[in-house]
Amino acid sequence: MAATGSPPSLPRMLLRELRRDYFSSIPSTLLTVFCLGLLAAMAWLLLDWGLLRATFSSSARQPECATAGGACWSIIANRWRLIFFGLYPYEEHWRSAIACIVVVLTVFLSCLPAFWTGKRLSALWLAGYVAFVLFMKGGVFGLPLVREEQWGGLSLTLFVFVSTVVIGMPAAIVLALMRNSQMPVIARTTGIVIDTVRSLPLLSILFTFALVLPFMLPSFLVGEKLYRVIFGSAFFFAAYQAEIIRGGMQGVSKGQDEAGKSLGLKYRHRVSLILLPQAFRSALPATINQVVITFMETSIVVIVGFFELLASANTAFGSGEWSFAYAEVYVFVAAIYFVFVFGLSRYGAYLEKRLSTDRR
Repeated sequence: MAATGSPPSLPRMLLRELRRDYFSSIPSTLLTVFCLGLLAAMAWLLLDWGLLRATFSSSARQPECATAGGACWSIIANRWRLIFFGLYPYEEHWRSAIACIVVVLTVFLSCLPAFWTGKRLSALWLAGYVAFVLFMKGGVFGLPLVREEQWGGLSLTLFVFVSTVVIGMPAAIVLALMRNSQMPVIARTTGIVIDTVRSLPLLSILFTFALVLPFMLPSFLVGEKLYRVIFGSAFFFAAYQAEIIRGGMQGVSKGQDEAGKSLGLKYRHRVSLILLPQAFRSALPATINQVVITFMETSIVVIVGFFELLASANTAFGSGEWSFAYAEVYVFVAAIYFVFVFGLSRYGAYLEKRLSTDRR
């Protein structure tokens, strides 16, 4: 009997894959070395500019930064309040900070499996929404009233993003089910609505909801511009997400629905217990991608008159004193976006791994 060798160790397997993928031939080796050298040079330039020759003193201005030759992080030390809080009253910035913490904490708790029930999620989001509006708007408990037009910075970005997803996801499920309906009138009408919205840019929809809709509705239905913009963004999100969910539903065997019928399950039970769980599992990567895109698209609300995070950052270097330090501000804002987007992507990977484990 021939002796079987022990399986190769993990480092040996990784080394074998590296040789196969990047050093299998002379041209491949040269290209790999060139790319590694290019990346190393770029990393050194960024390190030298951002840390080694950077200026961190809050009292430094353009002459001191120019002498050092690196990044001027003094603008962050002096203008971070404007970047994070926008037009929100200076003496009330603590309220905006607490509102940001409330949103982040609500999202974090929603990601924990212990809260994955309808009642718990509903109670959590209702409490989070009430707490956010209470701190941001005030007008009660001795807090000065701050109108929505003065909201800005990171808190506004998070509020628009979370509200868009929370409102848009249930709407997307309804649209997907309506487009998948056996009634031709409902299915075709919903299809026309979805395709029409998907054919329009988000900017045009936000412009319509923010500026055109008030001329078409009675005054008691107009409401605040911020909430109209959020509903417009949620409508746009729902149209795209509905197609993602419908694609996941098409991957579910029709025999499972027929089996549910044979067991006497009602339509809502077949949808909630059989169809949607499998559809969301199949559509999870595309759903995470759509959520990430939605977070990045919150910067568009500046066009309709709101100072979200990126607009506040533009204002931070808009004065003559700091006009030279725009790169540092954009790097700082990019780091903030990266933290949230990377967190969303990692959570999506965790969900995929968890669902694949549950399936086995």
